[in-house]
This record gives sequence, C-alpha cells and structure tokens, in this order.
Amino acid sequence: MWFVPREFHFSVAILLLLFGSPCLSSFLNAENKIKSAVFLSPKFELGPGSVINKEYYDIDFPRGHIALKSFNAEVVDEVGNPIPLHETYLHHWGVGRYHQSKHVTHTRNDGKRMLQSSNIVKVRNSGICQGNTLGQYFGIGSETRGTATDIPDPFGIEIGNPAEVSEGSEDKWVLNVHAIDTRGVEDKLGCTECKCELYNVTVDEYGRSIRPDYKGGWLCCYDCTQCKLKEGFEGPKRSLYLRYTVKWVDWDDFIVPLKIYVIDVTDSMKQSDNSKGTNFDHDCKIEYQVESCSTDHREENGCVHVKRTSLPFQTGGYVIYGVAHQHSGGIGSTLYGQDGRVICSSKPSYGNGSEAGNEVGYIVGMSTCYPKPGSIKIIDGETLTLESNYNNSQEHTGVMGFFYLLVAEHSTRSSFFMDK
Repeated sequence: MWFVPREFHFSVAILLLLFGSPCLSSFLNAENKIKSAVFLSPKFELGPGSVINKEYYDIDFPRGHIALKSFNAEVVDEVGNPIPLHETYLHHWGVGRYHQSKHVTHTRNDGKRMLQSSNIVKVRNSGICQGNTLGQYFGIGSETRGTATDIPDPFGIEIGNPAEVSEGSEDKWVLNVHAIDTRGVEDKLGCTECKCELYNVTVDEYGRSIRPDYKGGWLCCYDCTQCKLKEGFEGPKRSLYLRYTVKWVDWDDFIVPLKIYVIDVTDSMKQSDNSKGTNFDHDCKIEYQVESCSTDHREENGCVHVKRTSLPFQTGGYVIYGVAHQHSGGIGSTLYGQDGRVICSSKPSYGNGSEAGNEVGYIVGMSTCYPKPGSIKIIDGETLTLESNYNNSQEHTGVMGFFYLLVAEHSTRSSFFMDK
C-alpha cells in the first residue's frame, strides 16, 4: 500500500479549494458521509428562580476514530419542546474530553462539579488559557440556537485516534450545563447576570468569602442557589434536558485536522524568562464587570465599554472558523492580527419575539467567520489583539468576552502551497 504523508493531503486539499475544484468535496460526499445523532443530557430539575451548574461525565457521544463536524444544543422539556430563554436562561454549556481507564465500572455521576478519580485525565483544547480553564471542545450560551457550528470540508476536529489514547484507556466526554430559571423572578436581567444581592450569598460554592466589591458573576449563581422571586409567586418545578446534536464523519487521511483555541479578553498574561526559554503565564479570569457610563456619554450615544488584551499565538496556522461569545449588552468582538488586520469580527443578534430562538432582549445568535481557506493566516508567535465591546448605558455584571477559533496548522509543505 502506498504511504502518503498527511502534509501532502493537506496541501492538495487546500489547492483544490483555492482553485474551486469540486473533486475533493465530491470525494468526501461520496466516500465519507456525514453522520448525525441527537442525544439528551441527564435530567435536571428547576423551580422558579433556581440554578443548576452541573457536570455530567460519560455522556452519550459518537465513538471511534472520527472527525467532528458540528455540535448544537438547546434546553428542552420532557416531551422535547424548546424552552425559551425568558423562562430558563442558558448561561452556558460546554463539552470537554477526558481519558479514563476501561477497568472503571462506575463511570457516570450525579452532576457534581468534579468526578474525583485518579483514573481521569482531562484532554483540553489547544489553549490558550492556564491549566484546564476554558479547555472545552464546544460550548456557548444563550446564542446556541442561532449560531452556526458547521465545519466545512475537508476539515474536522479529530478525536478517538488510537495513537493518542494510552493502552487500557478510552475517550469519554463531560458536559457542563449552567442554567437559571427566571420564571417569577424580581429582576430577570439581574438574575441572568448573577447579581449577588439577588442571590443573597456572601460565600462562593466552596465556602470562601466573596470580596465586597464583587457585584455579580458566576461566584454568586452557582449550583442550587436561588434568585429572588416576586413576593407571593409560586410555580412548579419542571424536568428539563440539554438536547444536543452531533455531526461527524469517519476519519480518513483526506481530512485536514483542526486545532481548537479559546481566547479570553480577561487574560492578563505575564511573560517570564528562565534557563529553558520564555514562559507565558496566562491568567484567564473568564468574566468581568462593565460599569455604566456617565450621563454625558449617555446623552451623546457614546456608551460603549471597550476591553482589550494582546497575546502571543505560539503556533500559527490558517483560520477556518471563528466566533465570539458575549452576554446581554454585548455589541460585538473583533480579533486583530499584529499588523492590525481583522482576523474575525463576530456580532450578536438580539431577539424581538417571545418564541424560543427569538426571545426579545436576549442574544439569540452570534455571527461567524468562514474565511476562504488560505486567506487568513496567523504566523507562529504573532501577537493577536482581542477587543470585546459592550453597551454600557447600564451596568452589566459577570459578562464574558471569548473568541473561539478553529485553526489548521501549517507545515513546510502546506505553507509552500498556501503562500503561492
């Protein structure tokens, strides 16, 4: 059998795309059909004003050596009806990967924050935050129904490669769901922004005191907390699920693997030098507060809060997909290259109705970037600048400013063809 290096396949794939040839896509459509499956998370119960923030290990997920092509999710009730955000606010969901010994008999848990086991090895994305922070493979929030996640051919996220899983272990997946039931609450926006005064908490989920100047965020709306209800309001608990749809194809050498990067605008990276070279110590804080603007700015319609961070991108490549994640009040994020060029700009769309997927006042989608393959290149070590913008005509707490990128790493051969 002939052996053809993966770098060659990558180069040929990009060339065919650049010259508009249907050959490769025809090959993929004929030989590597996209498969799709719909799954349900474990059931969770929410009553008016209540919160769940749980991790479910060993969730149902496609198995084998495959390439992921998309992942979509939404909250539904017991009969499959989509639940609107003004009833159950999906703060965020995330899907992570881990390896676990095949000899473990009990692999699922009850949604506790961490499955304590020495047999678990987390397999995070390619970066760039510290430790396992923002290490998910997929994950967004309220915008989930209206945000495209499809990965174009010939690209895919490779998982289940036997060479990457140690003997005696297997690939598994963990799902984090953070949802807030806002039926009957006194202040819907305040509850979804996790304002501490509405949750009546002074310590976080680990019993540590919350600093006095912390007005709101995930430290105050952890699992089993309760947001303040209107006086006299009563409502039933209901059983809900996160319904998620996964698309994938069986792996073959014509698929170009992608790396996943999540960049956080709160990352205050520090650089240090030692005997082994330069270290980049990232410090992604995940959330931040947006103070309200002055009366003068409000009258001039100039109430825009801008937050930026600049970070080196250690290993570059070609950008295949990009999207931002923001909360209510967000007006868009842009990722810039070192020379000021726009790598990707992503803006929210807000709903104007009451039905699920079009809820007025909520972010129901984020625009995505699908640059022509080979047109957007990040060089090794290039400093990128992420800018996250919010309307601050009013205060916002616990907001986020992430940027999710899928990158095809360049090699000597692929770079030769791409740069022509």
